[in-house]
Amino acid sequence: MDHVDAWLWWLIAAVGLGIPLVITAMPEFGMFAVGAVGGAATAGMGGGIVAQVVVFAVVSVALLVFVRPIAYRNRQRPEQRSGVDALKGKQAVVLERVDSGSGGRIKLGGEVWSARSLDSGRTFDPGQHVDVVEIDGATAVVM
Repeated sequence: MDHVDAWLWWLIAAVGLGIPLVITAMPEFGMFAVGAVGGAATAGMGGGIVAQVVVFAVVSVALLVFVRPIAYRNRQRPEQRSGVDALKGKQAVVLERVDSGSGGRIKLGGEVWSARSLDSGRTFDPGQHVDVVEIDGATAVVM
């Protein structure tokens, strides 16, 4: 085991670049890891060290230039909200009378939620459609 092939070193580099990707969730490390896999493929096909480094650089830079902007644009979309944030702004159907005092029940996203009215004097009767303004604990605040 005195001699380790170049393709193996490239794969070790790819794994090494994949570790910070998992820890930091920065996609740039993944792009460099894919570039290292390209270098390993070049080494496996018999390419010299210059060809390996060129393939690594070209693949990495191409991914950074073309894929990174798409990844960041998709990551910043507001419609990809999750949890209770995704429920704000949704419409619900009143199941039991909703007011600001004792509250009531609504059907929101296929689930039954306790609800209260945002406006103190406003009530909603069963069958009415309401908009969810916020989620306060396990209670939907509606209007």
